[in-house]
Amino acid sequence: MDDVSQFPTATLAEETLLGLLLPFWQLVIGAFVLFVVLASVRRLARRGPSRMTTALLITAAAIAGFTVVGVLLES
Repeated sequence: MDDVSQFPTATLAEETLLGLLLPFWQLVIGAFVLFVVLASVRRLARRGPSRMTTALLITAAAIAGFTVVGVLLES
């Protein structure tokens, strides 16, 4: 019976450790995404306005789609 009572404590410790690491990983992922977005915007800007317009429309559609999916999954 003593072995069973130790499992919730171990699980709680693992969740606490992941909770501490989560903000760090969010910053790493956010920095990487920002770098990729800036690099792609620079490349698109060099290609001309017509490609920028298309890219902005696709990006807007993707943002709207992710927002809808996020709201539906949260409900």
